[in-house]
Amino acid sequence: MNLDPNYITTYTNKILKEIIEYSPRLISAFIILFLGLYAIRIINRLVRKIMLKRNLEVTLSQFLGDILLWAMRILLFVTFISKLGIETSSFVAILGAMGLAVGLALQGSLSNFAGGMLIIIFKPFRDGDLIEAQGLIATVSEIQIFVTKLVTANNQVVFIPNGILSNGIITNYSIKGTRRADLTFSVSYESDIKQAKDIILDILNNNPKVLQEPKPDVFVKNLTDSAIELAVRPWANKEDFGSVFTETLESCKNAFDQAGIIIQPYVKEKSVSK
Repeated sequence: MNLDPNYITTYTNKILKEIIEYSPRLISAFIILFLGLYAIRIINRLVRKIMLKRNLEVTLSQFLGDILLWAMRILLFVTFISKLGIETSSFVAILGAMGLAVGLALQGSLSNFAGGMLIIIFKPFRDGDLIEAQGLIATVSEIQIFVTKLVTANNQVVFIPNGILSNGIITNYSIKGTRRADLTFSVSYESDIKQAKDIILDILNNNPKVLQEPKPDVFVKNLTDSAIELAVRPWANKEDFGSVFTETLESCKNAFDQAGIIIQPYVKEKSVSK
């Protein structure tokens, strides 16, 4: 088949004309794209520096910085394709439908996300705090957006979803600098109460890890059918709490044995059948 040279020339000229007419729009679109990417990088760095200067939580500042980064990128992309002459209304509608579908599919994750934001903003605990939550006592290793990473005393790593963590009861043992140990000794009725109290107080006063302000306290807590219960309340710095607790138990046991004070074992009440 023979092609008409005039036909080829006509269409070549038409294509060249379209390219020439479209070139300014194409060039301006790519200029906007490159300048926008450069501006986004500068704005993102500036915002992150401002958040760090304001002592904002590191996890929250990183997350907000990432959200801002992707929001600006999406806005720049929509501006870029709009400058190219592509209709953006249908594109925005598709993005909205995708966002709705993803939101419905990730309801549990969104709950954990909201819980993570509440934890980061209100700070019921921080990295390194010893907390009790969901029946677990552990040290906070890392607060992430969806989960909180904990490390137990036996070095097990536990991940708790932030949704249930933020909605439950949290006991933070690290907010205050000191902790009080609550111990109970059950001694027999034949024991001298004053002697037992003096022995305990002497042990507490001679332990350098036991704080003298507030002063340690020893008092009769209860009189049961089988024993006299003595409550022992020493205070310690949070890092010495475990040592004070165990050392007090061991020292009192040894001192009671030397003084002849009998530690009454727990006696379970027997039910009487009729």
